[in-house]
Amino acid sequence: MSGLVDVLAVVAVAVLVIARQFRPRRLDADKRWWVAPAVLVFLAVREPGLLDPGHRTASALLLGVELLVALVTGLGWAWTTRVWATPDGEVWSRGSKAGVGVWITGIALRAGLVGLGAAFGLHQDTSALLLGLALTLLVRSGILAWRAQGLRPVTGQSAVHGANVPRPMPKEHV
Repeated sequence: MSGLVDVLAVVAVAVLVIARQFRPRRLDADKRWWVAPAVLVFLAVREPGLLDPGHRTASALLLGVELLVALVTGLGWAWTTRVWATPDGEVWSRGSKAGVGVWITGIALRAGLVGLGAAFGLHQDTSALLLGLALTLLVRSGILAWRAQGLRPVTGQSAVHGANVPRPMPKEHV
């Protein structure tokens, strides 16, 4: 039954993420960007089966490559996402066509790794898929949060003390 729950979790997250990718979306200032990846990690490690008990070294190596693909996919997706600030200081993001290419490439590489694992007789649980998706989302969300910080206007004490406050223009000598 847990395999079905894992698949439903992956499908639900993928549908949510893909649906939101191509609409302009305001990046919130809160720190909750890590919650969905944390839930996926919890689902991935809650039961044994992440590594094939008969081929621990080979399955760990395959999992490492899968996580590397997930990391690169998250990086690519984050850097192909357009991020901008409105005049009122809100930061927005929207996925690009290049992001679709990153997704397709990541999925193709993941499918190739599943095929390679099957060719070598490795048993792969859906936990590896959940862990990879969690890493992809964590990397993308973290980079977008970092990029958004650079676009937000400075407020609070630092503005009072003169940080990022425009200086008056010097007088011209005629």
